[in-house]
Amino acid sequence: MKSFGYTISKDRQIDFDKADRRIANYVKTHEPSFNICMSCGTCTATCSAGNFAEINLRKIMLLVKRGEISGIREEIAQCMFCGKCSLACPRGVNTRNVILKINQALEKFSI
Repeated sequence: MKSFGYTISKDRQIDFDKADRRIANYVKTHEPSFNICMSCGTCTATCSAGNFAEINLRKIMLLVKRGEISGIREEIAQCMFCGKCSLACPRGVNTRNVILKINQALEKFSI
C-alpha cells in the first residue's frame, strides 16, 4: 500500500459512561471550591514545582473532572504543597486541599 504521508489518528473522544467519577465526586463533596474552578491555568503558571518537574495542576483537575484518572498519582506526587497556586487562583479554589483530597480518594478507592 502506498504511503501518503499521514496516518489515521486514534479516536480521542471521552466516553463519560466508562469514566471513573468516584474521585471527582469525592473531591466535590469534601472541597466545594473544586466546583468553581474555570480551568484558567493561573495555578499552573505560578507553580513552583513546575519549574523543576512536569506538573500541571490545571491538567490534573481537568482529568479528575473528566474521570480520566490513569497517571494522576504520579502527577500529584510532584506537588510541593507550597500554596502559591491557592493564592493566585482568581476564583479562590483551595487547590492545595484539592490535591490532598484527590490523594485521599485514591487511597480510599484503592486506585
